[in-house]
Amino acid sequence: MLLSPRAREAFPVSIECKSRDKIAVYGYYEQAEENAKGRGEPVVFIKQNRSKPLVVVDAIYFLNIMEKQNG
Repeated sequence: MLLSPRAREAFPVSIECKSRDKIAVYGYYEQAEENAKGRGEPVVFIKQNRSKPLVVVDAIYFLNIMEKQNG
């Protein structure tokens, strides 16, 4: 997804969107939701060999974090 220079300034991230029938990470996220039991935000840390760790959170939660960061 390409952002305009103004949007990039306000939202300094690079976005890649994927839509698949099934992605394994959703199972991990569902497990995090079950473990949270409504007491906190589900967050999944994933790591593949020889790659940096990634964090998976709900998109709305992420956008709220970005909004708070950017005022």
